Amino acid sequence: MKVGYLGPKATFTNMAVNQQFPEVESIPFLTIPNCFDAVMADEIDVALVPVENTLEGSVNITLDYLIHEVSLPICGEVTVPIKQHLMVHPLRKDTWREIEVIYSHSHAIAQCHKFLHTEFNGITCDYMTSTAAAAQFIKENPNINGAAIGNALTAEEYGLEIVRHHIHDSNNNHTRFLILSKNPVSYTETKNNLAGHKTSLMVTLPSDRSGALHQVLSAFAWRKLNLVKIESRPTKTGLGNYFFLIDLDRKMDDVLIPGAIAELEAIGCEVKMLGSYPFYVMEK
Repeated sequence: MKVGYLGPKATFTNMAVNQQFPEVESIPFLTIPNCFDAVMADEIDVALVPVENTLEGSVNITLDYLIHEVSLPICGEVTVPIKQHLMVHPLRKDTWREIEVIYSHSHAIAQCHKFLHTEFNGITCDYMTSTAAAAQFIKENPNINGAAIGNALTAEEYGLEIVRHHIHDSNNNHTRFLILSKNPVSYTETKNNLAGHKTSLMVTLPSDRSGALHQVLSAFAWRKLNLVKIESRPTKTGLGNYFFLIDLDRKMDDVLIPGAIAELEAIGCEVKMLGSYPFYVMEK
């Protein structure tokens, strides 16, 4: 089996792949659409892409491509804690407090604002395309008196020394990744921290109908179906036209969820099943 992910190597996406698929061939891609296209073209069997971050919110390109461009079921989800570290070239491990520039992705730098403001106030921060790209740059340029911010896998991959662990501002920062495939995906649940199951639906409301969203929510509420997320996205057919992405915290059954879907369709909603799948939480 081949698993594609948003690269380059040693990013948090790569960590999610290693968590769920430790013994398969993994292939990094430059963009999220490239991952989707590779699955559709049968170049890979599974794509793993980010969909939501605690601090940054939803990854819109993932949602839009999943809804508007391809038809791929969600086969699983994995949540990865975002832990950032300060790392330097081994030659500078004893003089790291004298660094003059810090490299990383803009999100990683923003996630470490308090540390940088306290420890390196006034030091230049240069943005890179990824945390892994920053680490690679430090590795290949030992003459530069700089450091990189990234995860532990990044330091291991590029042979850097972590001089300060856990420099991120928030200990509750996580990223959710979707696992997408044309075919069912099997997991070794005893190893992969199974946390539960979800069912994801796309619901488009009937136009010009007062109270339609209330009726949608009522269809789930009286059946005691718990919604763990509801998000609106534009249909791209005109201003003010939206559909809703709804996540339920249970797997598809034979009665309750089909009954709710039938009720939604009866009031004029369009309902599309995006997937019913297990979700996993990576250990900290």
